Amino acid sequence: MPLYIYAFLTAMVIAYVATPGIIKLAWKIGAIDVPRDSRRVHKKPIPRLGGLAIFIAFAAVGLVTLPLNFSSIKGMLLGGAFIVIIGILDDIYSLPPKVKLLGQVAAAGILLLFGLKVEWVTNPLGGMFYLGKWSIPITLFWVVGITNTLNFIDGLDGLAAGIAAIASITMMLVNLSLHQINAVLVTALLAGAAVGFLPHNFNPARIFMGDTGAMFLGFILSAVAIDGAVKSATAIALIVPILALGLPIFDTAFAILRRFMNGKPIMQADKGHLHHRLMAIGLSQKQAVLFMYFVSLSLGICSIILAKIGMKEAVIALCVVLFTLMFSIRQLNISHEAKKSTHSM
Repeated sequence: MPLYIYAFLTAMVIAYVATPGIIKLAWKIGAIDVPRDSRRVHKKPIPRLGGLAIFIAFAAVGLVTLPLNFSSIKGMLLGGAFIVIIGILDDIYSLPPKVKLLGQVAAAGILLLFGLKVEWVTNPLGGMFYLGKWSIPITLFWVVGITNTLNFIDGLDGLAAGIAAIASITMMLVNLSLHQINAVLVTALLAGAAVGFLPHNFNPARIFMGDTGAMFLGFILSAVAIDGAVKSATAIALIVPILALGLPIFDTAFAILRRFMNGKPIMQADKGHLHHRLMAIGLSQKQAVLFMYFVSLSLGICSIILAKIGMKEAVIALCVVLFTLMFSIRQLNISHEAKKSTHSM
């Protein structure tokens, strides 16, 4: 059995087995999500420390399977542990947004200390751009940005865990083709841990991953994307994770723009995310999550096409995905309006 398959399966089993114990721990220490406003979809208190099970599975198997002599791997593990500590504190005490942001920047700084940063950007017209002094702020922006995309989209049972698993598997397959063995192992571990946690988190959820899980998943995905880009020095290595995480990236970017245009704080939560809009046009929680899984999987397939076939074919596939997405949402909206009209008669 290939090592990455072993890593995936072992992490999956550990996350699945560890989660019931984390549920008990969360109740004991008060890491509970109590719905206090209409934005919350759930109606009763639910533990929110599930990300700890994901981290335990990732770290336990990672310490055995990952090559710890690589500075990039050390940086990911230490930075991941730090972001988990910030997440645990937030899940228990609800830290102010500025404190969480500082914690995310500090975790990204750990990656920089271990030499993990974006130094080159591929020029689509040919050649490479050396970022020089800009490599540090761009790396910080990338890591903090991707860390928050998973955090922002974590609004429905099983949504963030499923999308993280899809993105991780996508990146694992692409890294296999690029022969980036370390990146393959890291993404296999992350995918296994997310999949093992998912049965406890899917609707109706017994536990949420909380900021502990959402930030950890986003942080590791951002770090492994940088590591792959540094080692392969190709545009594909950085474009693939952008496509694989296209759904949460788009949703986060749209949320920031929407809040800015409305004069609201960027970190202030609202009900304008895609999953909220899908439920507003009549989908149930499960249906909305499965719809977003499908979109995320389609974008993942586009990134695999890009890596294995070419840019032209990937662009065609992406256009088909976007057209299908817009058409589907339009049809759902028409169907919902028709039902409303029928009920009002």
